[in-house]
Amino acid sequence: MADPRTAVSGHGAWPGGEPDVLDAQLTVLDDLAALPSGAAPVPFLVQLAGRGPGADAVGRTSALLAELPVELGPHGWKLTDAGGTDERRALALLREDLGALAVAAHGYVGPLAVEVVGPWTLAAQLWSARGDRVLADVGARADLFLALAEAVRAHVADVRAQVPGAEVVVQLAEPLLGQVHAGVLPSFSGFSRLRPVAGPDVIDGLSPVVDAAHDAGATVVVHLGATWVGVPPVALAGADAVGLDLAALGTGGWNERAWELVARATERGMPLWAGLPPARVSQCAGPALGELADQLTVPWRRVGLPVAGLTDVTLLGAGTASGASGPGGPGVAGTPDEHRALLANLGRVADVVTERAHA
Repeated sequence: MADPRTAVSGHGAWPGGEPDVLDAQLTVLDDLAALPSGAAPVPFLVQLAGRGPGADAVGRTSALLAELPVELGPHGWKLTDAGGTDERRALALLREDLGALAVAAHGYVGPLAVEVVGPWTLAAQLWSARGDRVLADVGARADLFLALAEAVRAHVADVRAQVPGAEVVVQLAEPLLGQVHAGVLPSFSGFSRLRPVAGPDVIDGLSPVVDAAHDAGATVVVHLGATWVGVPPVALAGADAVGLDLAALGTGGWNERAWELVARATERGMPLWAGLPPARVSQCAGPALGELADQLTVPWRRVGLPVAGLTDVTLLGAGTASGASGPGGPGVAGTPDEHRALLANLGRVADVVTERAHA
């Protein structure tokens, strides 16, 4: 049996336009397969938001809500009485993506990550048909969470139908969960703030979606971006792993309270998906990969976690999470070559982290 290795994956966001889906998916699978021996690849379904409305994360996730029709409004995606052109376009783009995945991953066996906007970020981004954010209406958001749970269940089945050997990992993107919990999101008018959502309610919103993914045979990662206060609710909701962008936690990735929560979650068997920024590049020495490895391994040791547990960590690029796009979904910053370089650097960092874990 091979020694355990630190893994490398991605959120799914990828630069490019209409003709580039298959090429992007092949690139991700090929590049991850070519990572150093100390890195374990976790391929992911690409999302090319640059194709326009319906290819963005919120539009794609909203279109999966079979019982809740959506359309694109002036402020973003909103619920409507009947689905129309916007929803059909989003579903057509998703079918195109799944078709490209089936070709690119033909015969693949192993973990495969797919990202969906999480329930609280979706409720914060989606507007009701005739009013405020869905988040503002307790009944409407409860309906949304149940619809999202069924959507995730069906999406996992669709992915597995395209790639029968896939061990599906659902990434729930929750970059706005902290703002939801703190009550800082503006209302429709902008003159007031929506009420904060209490911790127990946060758990109740996450749980049905997590449970649905588990029922479909998938594992679940809830990626919080910089919202480290969300770690306990994610653990209590039954997620299998939690994601955080390390650079956003503090200088050198260190934040004592945040890392204490990570340590507790890790000790309960909930691994970390660690978001790392692009490497600082020197003209003489090249990318500073050791600095990126330090953002993970130094706080890890400082909080008292065993170094052997570093092989349970998955690395991915920070700041590329879905779920906070504006109307129509802007394209992803950077070029395909820059994103390929990011994956390659993460692979080298994972190799370093694996080496430190076995030292």
